Formats: sequence, C-alpha cells, structure tokens
Amino acid sequence: MKFGRSWLPAHVLAWLYAALLVVPLYYLLVSAFKTNDQIFGSPFALPTSLSAHNFTEAFSSADLGSAVVNSVLVTALALALTLGLAIPAAFAIARTEGRLGAFVERVFSLGFLVPTFAALFPTFLLAAATGLFHTRAFMVLFLPATAMPLSVVILVQFMRTIPREMEEAARIDGASTFGVLRHVYTPMCMPGIATILLLNFLTFWNEYLYSLVIIGPDPEQRTVQVALPTLKSLTGTDYGILTAGTVLTLVPVWAVYTVLQKRMQQALVSGAVKM
Repeated sequence: MKFGRSWLPAHVLAWLYAALLVVPLYYLLVSAFKTNDQIFGSPFALPTSLSAHNFTEAFSSADLGSAVVNSVLVTALALALTLGLAIPAAFAIARTEGRLGAFVERVFSLGFLVPTFAALFPTFLLAAATGLFHTRAFMVLFLPATAMPLSVVILVQFMRTIPREMEEAARIDGASTFGVLRHVYTPMCMPGIATILLLNFLTFWNEYLYSLVIIGPDPEQRTVQVALPTLKSLTGTDYGILTAGTVLTLVPVWAVYTVLQKRMQQALVSGAVKM
C-alpha cells in the first residue's frame, strides 16, 4: 500500500492505453449493426436493433465464405511449414557450440533487415518463373520464408535454456537425435512455439499486399483481406456492411488468441524470470 501513490501514474497510463484499444473496438462492433445514417448521426450510440442483415449481406456480397476458407487453408499450411522448418533449425543452432552457431543465428537475424516492399518485385518475378503466379501454393511457400527469422531467433533462445543433462538422459535411454528433439526439446519449448504460432498467425491472416499481387482478385482463390475491400464502392459505401465484414474476419483471430494466450503469457513470464 505504501507504493500506491508512486504507481498512480502507471495505472493512469495503463487505463488510458486500454481506452485507446477499447473505444475503436466498441465503435467497430456497434457500427456493424447500424445503417450509414445511424453511424454518422450517432456514432457511439448503441444500435437500435441487433439484426444480422449487415453480416449476411457482407458474407454474400464479398463472397467471404470462400475467402475465409482460402485464408484458413493458406494460413494453416504456412504455419505448419514454418514450424516444420523453424523447430529443427533452432534445435541445430541451439546445440551448436562455438562461432558456427552464432554465425548461423546472425544470418537468420539478417532477415529482419529486409523491408517488405523491397522484396515485392523479386517475389513477383520468382512466382512468375516458377509458374505459381496467381496461385495459393506460392503464398504457402512464401509466407514461411518471411517468418523464419523471427521464429528461429525466438526458439533458439528457448532451446538454449534447456539443460544438456536432459538430452544426455534421453541419449542413455536410447533416444536418437530426432527423438531428443521430439520428446525433450519440443515439449519444453511449447510456450515459445505457442508464441511464434500466434505472432505468425496474425501476420499470415492479415497479409494483404503479397496476397493481392500474387494471388490476385480471383474470387475462387483470394484471401479474406483481399475480399474485404470489394465491399467499398465509389458511388457510396455501406459502412455498416463493411464493418460487419471486418468483424467476421476478426472472429478467427480472437479464437486463436484465446487458445494460445496462456502459453504466450507463460513464455513472457519465464523470459522475465530468466532475465
């Protein structure tokens, strides 16, 4: 209690930051049930009805059904490929002693220096050269490449904290290298794996620029982020329908975050304790 006053500014800033997050979300949710006149006339008032008309109209107008399926397919396959590449790579780097492991880790870290727009044109040429232009398959292969630097760096830090005695005990029991990775390192790194899953899911699901350029506006293959802007019109946009479509695309994000948030919190707490 004696530290109450000293912590008051921190509490005030925390509540202000929370308000900055909650107010836009509240505005988005209530606007999804309103017409344009209600949105501009009373933007923060509660909706007069909870009709699902805007949601059904957004779902049909932008063909969000197939767009969501495409996004789920691309995101899920890209996440699986990212884990399949990042976990063994991090395992090898974490177990390597001397300068070689540090050098390889720095090579992965160089991926943070590549700007998104700088890689757009080479990526376009690569997609055309491989014959995968305007396909979802290229995005499934491309997205893990963009996620590898962050994923490997995070997992390496987790794996380096695992005592070597755990691996030695598994070796005595007859475990192979793959067995050590599967039964020792992977279970003990679950908070880190959950962290990269959540971060990469948010990145893959919200990816717009490369999906627009590589996959294109084809209704049968486009992702949800490419489909949403089709709800806008030069002659007059129905913002109630647009916000309803946006809310629909946020539901998977909320579901995944709800499932993985505890694991991510464990990763943050364990990292703070180790420091």
